Amino acid sequence: MVFHNFDELIAKVKGAPEKKIMAVACANDDHTLEAVVNARREGIIEPLLVGDKKIILEILDRLQEKIPEENIFDVPEEDLQKACETAVKLVREGRANFLMKGKVDTKIILKEVVNKEYGLGTGKLMSHFTMFQIPSYHKLILPVDGGMVTYPDLEQKKQIIENTVETLRSMGYECPKVGVLACVEKVNPKMPESVEAAQLQEMNEKGEIRNCIVEGPIQYDCVMRKDLAEFKGLESKIAGDPDVLIAPNIHAGNIMGKMYAISCGGKMAGFIVGAKCPIVMVSRGSTAEEKYLSIVVSAAAAQ
Repeated sequence: MVFHNFDELIAKVKGAPEKKIMAVACANDDHTLEAVVNARREGIIEPLLVGDKKIILEILDRLQEKIPEENIFDVPEEDLQKACETAVKLVREGRANFLMKGKVDTKIILKEVVNKEYGLGTGKLMSHFTMFQIPSYHKLILPVDGGMVTYPDLEQKKQIIENTVETLRSMGYECPKVGVLACVEKVNPKMPESVEAAQLQEMNEKGEIRNCIVEGPIQYDCVMRKDLAEFKGLESKIAGDPDVLIAPNIHAGNIMGKMYAISCGGKMAGFIVGAKCPIVMVSRGSTAEEKYLSIVVSAAAAQ
């Protein structure tokens, strides 16, 4: 199974036998609650809202939505750490399936996520999972990691692939196709990105990276266009049909994602993987639609 667009993914999540429970940290935010309410009305999630109750109720009133008051955990607007701690503990205690960041800096909520006493760490690397629907491509595409791991070394790139593949498989993918990007197709010892890409492919061929096909180094044009790969004489199992693109560093991944969204008219969903559950971690400036789609994808992955 692969998803060609977000509508297919939404349909899958709507058809799930039960709604997922999502804890929202610092939920006193218009765009966040608009996305939460849309997902709730479609039967995708049931939210537990943590934040300033007065503000939350005012926003819900404007949205003409009623949420049981026992599902609202009152924490003063200025006490961001307490709101994040409360939301993280709701997941840790099994009262919620996954977590969402509301009106709070990422570093504040991540500090609670990795808290050794009550956090959601697993000992694994946490990485950013981003999924895009762009008009020029026939299915959803995932450029990673553009939001979490800054300059991944070989082992971290391996874990980014494993995190992403594991998440896709939880959503129904059987064998994701992964391209490890560089500006060349041949290994150049002076270009460590190309060397590591080849090593990742070798790990995959030896069974050290499982349940996917990994190829690298490969240029962006060749991995996305089979005809260009063939023109350049590149033999590839994934050209023209990748699911995942591994960026050499956070800058390349972030720029690629921004280009998809800003210049290509793409729609985006994103969250953090590698913790005990998906963590919806989009920018505070993200649109309600982007936050809604991130909730949808996280719900699909929250097994």
